[in-house]
Amino acid sequence: MSARADVQLKDFPSLFSLRDKTAVITGGSRGLGLHAASGLLQAGCAKVFITSRKAKACEEACEALNALGCQGKAFSVPADLAKAGEVERLVGEVEKYTDKVDILFANAGATWGAAFDEHPESAFEKVMKLNVQSVFVCCQKFAPLLRKAGTQEDPSRIIITASIAGIGIGSVGEHATFGYNASKAAALHLAKGLAVELGPQNILTTAIAPGFFPTKMASGLMELTGGTKALAEANPNRRLGVPEDIAGTVVFLCSRAGSHVNGSSIVLDGGAIYGKSRL
Repeated sequence: MSARADVQLKDFPSLFSLRDKTAVITGGSRGLGLHAASGLLQAGCAKVFITSRKAKACEEACEALNALGCQGKAFSVPADLAKAGEVERLVGEVEKYTDKVDILFANAGATWGAAFDEHPESAFEKVMKLNVQSVFVCCQKFAPLLRKAGTQEDPSRIIITASIAGIGIGSVGEHATFGYNASKAAALHLAKGLAVELGPQNILTTAIAPGFFPTKMASGLMELTGGTKALAEANPNRRLGVPEDIAGTVVFLCSRAGSHVNGSSIVLDGGAIYGKSRL
């Protein structure tokens, strides 16, 4: 191949475009899910379905997203994925608007902190169920719509939100997050299994492993482990995560630029897992 052909990338202006795509984001009403939704809409998605447990939060998120002035639209479809049958109901609600889904961002999750001897069995079970089981069920039940959208040239995408707590050891001591740590390690491994199973069906599966982002779920643990200023100073990148870090990564993974990424995980922590700070 000539040098001229090597430098002329195929339609580079559209490399990160998500024009006319349809996305479903669980846990999309705030935090990382909302950051991702904003990026997907601004990258060209035609429909972005926002789901979380609270209907009001979903509606407020969609109102904010639709105020961005994008050509696409955000839709509120509240569901409590921890309850039996809710994923199936969610799929049915989405099918009222579309017969295919290009992107599933499985982001819903929960955590629990307590010392080892006092850590409730019920809390461990709750965290594992939402962070692992419901993610699997979401992928399973949305698979028919993802198959309809995906082709070998343009596969559908599943992105699973894990955490660097699933790579390192997470929080220990008085506010230990044993269930959360185990669940996020399981989420990372689940992504690998789904990548092998669904890849031949034109569905690519990846995971993201964020460190600390100033979100509602992380705020309590961040304060207990020194506060945002101390955590930022301990980070090799000298800052915490910002919305663009999530939005940019998700857009990359869902676009043509990320069409050969399957089964991998992307760590978004500024190098904290290799530094002195422990998450």
